[in-house]
Amino acid sequence: NAGDLSELQRGDIGMKEKLVPVLESADAVLLTSAHNLRYFSGFSGGEGFAMVCKDGAAVLITDSRYTEMAQKEAADFQVVEYGGALRLTDALSEQLQRHLVQKLAFEDTQMSCAQYRSFCDVFSGMEWIPLSSRLEEIRMVKEEWELKLLRQAEQIGIQAFEHILQFIKPGVAELDIALELDYFMRKQGAQGNSFDTIAVAGENSSLPHGVPGGRKLKIGDFLTMDFGCVYQGYCSDMTRTVVLGKANERQKEIYETVRCAQQKGLSTIRAGVTGKEADSVARGVIEKAGYGEYFGHSLGHGVGVQIHELPNLSPRSQVVLKENMVVTCEPGIYVPGFGGVRIEDMVCVKTDGCENFSAACTKELLEI
Repeated sequence: NAGDLSELQRGDIGMKEKLVPVLESADAVLLTSAHNLRYFSGFSGGEGFAMVCKDGAAVLITDSRYTEMAQKEAADFQVVEYGGALRLTDALSEQLQRHLVQKLAFEDTQMSCAQYRSFCDVFSGMEWIPLSSRLEEIRMVKEEWELKLLRQAEQIGIQAFEHILQFIKPGVAELDIALELDYFMRKQGAQGNSFDTIAVAGENSSLPHGVPGGRKLKIGDFLTMDFGCVYQGYCSDMTRTVVLGKANERQKEIYETVRCAQQKGLSTIRAGVTGKEADSVARGVIEKAGYGEYFGHSLGHGVGVQIHELPNLSPRSQVVLKENMVVTCEPGIYVPGFGGVRIEDMVCVKTDGCENFSAACTKELLEI
């Protein structure tokens, strides 16, 4: 039940408690990015700052546009409104003094240089402790209620793919495919896209992150569609490639190579495996088939309140996968001037394998 999940997110779990280990070396943690505001406080407005203090206080500072929303969504935070003569920095300064904060942990990877310099000038004498990837690492392992939202987000994507198959035909533009996917996902309850939808055909399908345009579909095209939505703050991600008309032998070879690589990757993903190991297994299939130079990106990435978050499945990733991490598995082959194939599922890491949120969506080569 969506309503029950929202209530659970707003306070029953107490995500701010996950900041306790960070507070061992700081007097308070300052949250400034929209995704960490949402994760640790429940506030979805995105405008404002939150501060969780070692003394147990939790404060959310925002303006009058979001005060009522913040009070409802961040039930275990004191909401402080700024505006008029009271500037944001004034409100924050008052809270820093009230809670005797001298060491402040902050999101250095999210805050602009200009804002950081401004804060250093205003809050002179404050010791600023960069968090680096600490907050993203905290978010890697999902709670059960998060998994429910991620499954539902991906289910909307599955429905969108089934819907778009009836829409695909020669003469339809790439952009029309993308817009139809976007519209359908919104109609199914999505808040919006988790990223700009990709729908690229023919020679354009060799662009891993190609932008859909006016090119019209024609018989013989590969059509690669990469799309996802946001459902109650959580993202989905899926890619499928189809062929218009009958696939030729080279298209079949490339598609089957990617499909086998993805299956090898999926069979490798489990708790205890490193991101590098999962990537290597899938990449090996593509290299053995002679297409290694045409697979340039990593095998996958974490998904949660952000579409790209930790952990990564890449040739350099030493992260050891843990149960209830959610990652994508998305190998691809992209041949310039010819076209490309990517197949992507979103999965949840388990001790004995992985739960595939996209399992209901076929990966057989569809000839439309």
